[in-house]
Parts: sequence; structure tokens; C-alpha cells
Amino acid sequence: MSAKIKRRDFVSLLSCAAAAWPLAARTQQTAMPVIGVLSAEWPDLFTDRLRAFHDGLRETGYVEGRNVAIEYRWAEGRNDRLPALAAELVHRQVSVIVTAGSTPATLAAREATTTIPILFYIGANPVEVGLVTSLSRPGGNLTGVVTLNVEGVAKRLELLHELVPTATIIAALVNPTAPVLAETMTRDLQAAARTLALELHVLHASSEREIDTAFTTRCLRSTSFANLYRLAA
Repeated sequence: MSAKIKRRDFVSLLSCAAAAWPLAARTQQTAMPVIGVLSAEWPDLFTDRLRAFHDGLRETGYVEGRNVAIEYRWAEGRNDRLPALAAELVHRQVSVIVTAGSTPATLAAREATTTIPILFYIGANPVEVGLVTSLSRPGGNLTGVVTLNVEGVAKRLELLHELVPTATIIAALVNPTAPVLAETMTRDLQAAARTLALELHVLHASSEREIDTAFTTRCLRSTSFANLYRLAA
């Protein structure tokens, strides 16, 4: 796995995985293989990625509706829906599950099946969150690429401090419905804040309304300057 892999590389990896589906797995289903796409986001936010996804499949000879079917499941910002959506894809007997850009979606897919291949593209360390055994030998039915974005939150706080050295109070916005990520990022940020002698306020939000509330919370209104640091979980 590479921490610097580009989106195009991810699409190529997915395409190769699709091209290499075992014959036995295909014959257990209909004549047309099925890709399951599981995401915590909204489809309109993934327009560019879906276009690249289809382009990559086309390069290996797969065209949706002609020789491959794709089942999409969008949680639309509600991580609590992911287990049920993952179960739907397993029940559909898809050939592979793609969980691009979402650690919670990948965790839900892992809980739903130990046999269907799962291809992920996430920002968290997959070893730390329990997805794979190691980066070099993932093992099991999961593989993919990782940007290690979560591991960089402490460094991002340091850079923010360098950019605005007069700010002494920082707020971090964390999604509590992704507890594995939320706990890791909160721990790393708190350690970095202590080192930098900053006062850190950890706020929680999992919906647009809660985000609006976080922006108007008392800890922000009572300071002359504060940065709201949104952490995508």
C-alpha cells in the first residue's frame, strides 16, 4: 500500500481487481458480475470519482449495463445506515465491494462479509483500525490504498499554529458516529495541543444542524479568535 497513491492509481487497482475476479465467484452469480459501491457520502459529491471509476473499468473492458452491473449504496452522511447498506450488498451477492473514501463504510463492509473481496481507499491506518494484518500483507478479504490522512492531524495542527501563531484556542470538529476515527484523531490532537501549549476544544457533529450548532457554541463565541478545524470522520 502506498500513502502517496493517486486517484488514477486507485481506479487502476480497482479495474485490475475487477478483471481478476475468480471464475468460480462469477459462476455463483448471474452471467454478469456485480460491483457493490458503499459510501457514507452523497452521490453528487462523487461525480468526478465515479466518472474516473467508469473510465478505469472501461479501460479493462467493463462497461456498466453491458458486461458488468454496479449496485450503489449511499448513506448520505449517516454512518449508522452503513451496516444495513453493507448487508444489502452481501445479500445481493456482489463480486466485490468498493468503499472509496470512507473508513466507516469499510468497517461496515468488513463486518458484513469475510468472503467477498473489499477494496478500500481511506485516510486512516488500516492496521490500527483493524482492517488488515499489515500493510505489506493485508490478509483476509480486504485490500486497497491509504493516504494516512488521519495520522497527519497532529502535523496539520502544528501547521495551523505556525500560520496563525496568535491563536491560542483551537476547536476541532469530530464526527462521533465514526468512533474509531474520532478517538484516534482526538487523542493525537490533544497530545499535539499540549506540546504547543494550545487550548483545544473538541466539538461533535454528525449532521448539518449539529455543525451549525458547533459554529455558534459558547466556546467559539467567547473567544476573540478561534479556528474551527473540521475533521472528516
